[in-house]
Amino acid sequence: MTGIRLTAPAPGWSIDADVVVVGSGVAGLTTALRCAAAGLATVVVTKARLDDGSTRWAQGGVAAALGEGDTPEQHLDDTLVAGAGLCDEAAVRALVTEGPDAVRRLIGTGAQFDTADDGTIALGREGGHHRRRIAHAGGDATGAEISRALVEAVREAALHTVENALVLDLLTDAEGRTAGVTLHVMGEGQHDGVGAVNAPAVILATGGMGQVFSATTNPPVATGDGVALALRAGAEVSDLEFVQFHPTVLFLGAGAEGQQPLVSEAVRGEGAHLVDAHGTRFMLGQHELAELAPRDIVAKAITRQMQLHGTEHMYLDARHFGAEMWEQHFPTILAACRTHGIDPVTEPIPIAPAAHHASGGIRTDLRGRTTVPGLYACGEVACTGVHGANRLASNSLLEGLVFAERIAADIVADRPRSGTATVAGHPAPSPLLPPEARSTIQRIMTRGAGVVRSADSLARAAEELEDLHRSAFLKAGAAEPKDAVPGVEAWEVTNLLLVSRVLVAAARQREETRGCHWREDRPERDDENWRRHLVVKLTPDRQLVLRRTDTEAFGPVRPSGAPDCAATGTTHPTPEEP
Repeated sequence: MTGIRLTAPAPGWSIDADVVVVGSGVAGLTTALRCAAAGLATVVVTKARLDDGSTRWAQGGVAAALGEGDTPEQHLDDTLVAGAGLCDEAAVRALVTEGPDAVRRLIGTGAQFDTADDGTIALGREGGHHRRRIAHAGGDATGAEISRALVEAVREAALHTVENALVLDLLTDAEGRTAGVTLHVMGEGQHDGVGAVNAPAVILATGGMGQVFSATTNPPVATGDGVALALRAGAEVSDLEFVQFHPTVLFLGAGAEGQQPLVSEAVRGEGAHLVDAHGTRFMLGQHELAELAPRDIVAKAITRQMQLHGTEHMYLDARHFGAEMWEQHFPTILAACRTHGIDPVTEPIPIAPAAHHASGGIRTDLRGRTTVPGLYACGEVACTGVHGANRLASNSLLEGLVFAERIAADIVADRPRSGTATVAGHPAPSPLLPPEARSTIQRIMTRGAGVVRSADSLARAAEELEDLHRSAFLKAGAAEPKDAVPGVEAWEVTNLLLVSRVLVAAARQREETRGCHWREDRPERDDENWRRHLVVKLTPDRQLVLRRTDTEAFGPVRPSGAPDCAATGTTHPTPEEP
């Protein structure tokens, strides 16, 4: 434990449980259902409503070797290629071999996927896949259907849920083992204000951190809370520089901020073309799969075309689909486009890349265990080694399913017990940033650490982020402190700053282009020096310590304090507290 925590009132109420799951997407609810079914007292904490996480926004689908002629081995090969040399093969093998049955169990839970005329699951194709293996629901509403089925199952099982609650920090016992979490309930339901869930097993399934950028496909709740909590708790995070920018996000104008409408990869899977303003297809000849190349390749190609033509967007042309196909296969996207004055039936869709998925996150082993005993991570908040440097399309929902089941099995087998929760008293709680700093962070990150990065842009971003960090400490130490008042917006922006600093520190150190990390000043992939993982920890004196692994192997996940075999280490100092 670092002893670092957010500035917040002491808990005024508490709940006792065996397991607390933080997050209500596919990863969180699957874990909760499996733990509850095994007789464990399980509490689900979620930041908004049960169905408000990133899962419900997933238009694509679930990738699994379910079709005739397809095999887990082929799925593994496509995943390894997309991951650009940094996937953990053991993790990928677990994903692709256990995936088909995990999908079938999801169907058993009540999820209804689209079917072909013969009653089998209708399978589509997306970027990076050489076969049709993407299961969809409602055409382009897969996430919403999965969320519906899991939420209904949770309610039928009468699980204890705490909605509209922002998790703050991890509680530990005297031995440093997980003992629960503190959280703030936003004035609704049975509890209000800051409280605690006391539990010897905590599963973080808090989703992504897309809100560190100005434009993202992520919902407003995706502020990196889980990664920030884990860092303050002393856990390791890995590969945070690999943020996938989805190539085809509806372009709403240069000043558009916040969550942007996604135009699913499945549209390209059915034959839509990427074109410039003259209607010229620019993916031909750039990759054997053209528009269905892995996402990093497509996003880079679109960005190059935008730079070449001096424009802020390109186009996705699917006019040849016709109205019937749009209405039947992509009703959600059709409605979103028309809401913004674009009719894809009669005109090309203006698109541009936007932040979409964090391939890195809290480092875990194959059972979802982090370096803090009793703390687990699952879904987008975790770095299992499955995605490497670039996530293969539609592997994320599958990852949530497979590793949720693995985590539940580990907890059920271990039946952990913890001692009395303690709150570390040193150092003092971190000063909070004012809510208005959120847009400042987003602009810094978009300008300096977006799709295209360089040593200069990252250095400027790092300096500007450190200025914000330093300013918070100076205000807290002033004769008349003017630090932000504890509350949801201040806690969120403080989390955003921490994860932004880690992302930029890792991106500065990785002096190559790999997967979705694109350095325009280092355009080549450097396997000899950089087929490695970057692992980051936060020390008790608030320094970011980066180490590079010896090889591309993901390496064992050891409890905090255990020796490791770091090849190199870099310390990024932070200002001393006044």
